Amino acid sequence: MNADFVYVDEVVPGIRWDAKYATWDNFTGRPVDGYLANRIVGTTALCAALDSAQGKAESVGMGLLIWDGYRPQRAVDCFLRWSTQPEDGVTKQRHYPNIDRSEMVGKGYVAAKSGHTRGSAVDLTLYHLHTGELAAMGGGHDLMDPISHHDAESITPAEAQNRQLLCSIMEDCGFRRYDSEWWHYTLTDEPYPDLYFDFPVGGAE
Repeated sequence: MNADFVYVDEVVPGIRWDAKYATWDNFTGRPVDGYLANRIVGTTALCAALDSAQGKAESVGMGLLIWDGYRPQRAVDCFLRWSTQPEDGVTKQRHYPNIDRSEMVGKGYVAAKSGHTRGSAVDLTLYHLHTGELAAMGGGHDLMDPISHHDAESITPAEAQNRQLLCSIMEDCGFRRYDSEWWHYTLTDEPYPDLYFDFPVGGAE
């Protein structure tokens, strides 16, 4: 692993994670190339900002749950190959009910070069500290649909409020949002804005 990358759970106390691409619970329907362990990796700068965000969330009775951080280029390549394969319907209803998988790249949900691969992007949500339940956001991780856009009008006021709370916390801590995905944030001041990495998450090369 690059010397400036760390496991988020080792440096951000109390943070929760569920590395979706290391599991079968993601839009490809299987563990993704490059994810050898259910861990989240990021740059030290990302983790410092997440630590601040975790503190702000805790001050309002919330915690952070991370679904993805650093993403190896081999995982992105796996996504691109998957998008060209015949439809099997296994994950369509949950993750892309209103588009074809071949449209994911054109609509901005899958990129040939992902900000995650630079190590300073994160997919995450809020959860309630007193119950452990996820905050209602009007759609789950990697729901590739207009309802996932920050300005979606078809979500409830409570869901919109939760999205705005997450956005406020993250932007206050140095992140910028991605308009098409309410869960996706990138450091404004990335340490590696032009580099794309490919070391695996967990295990050895």
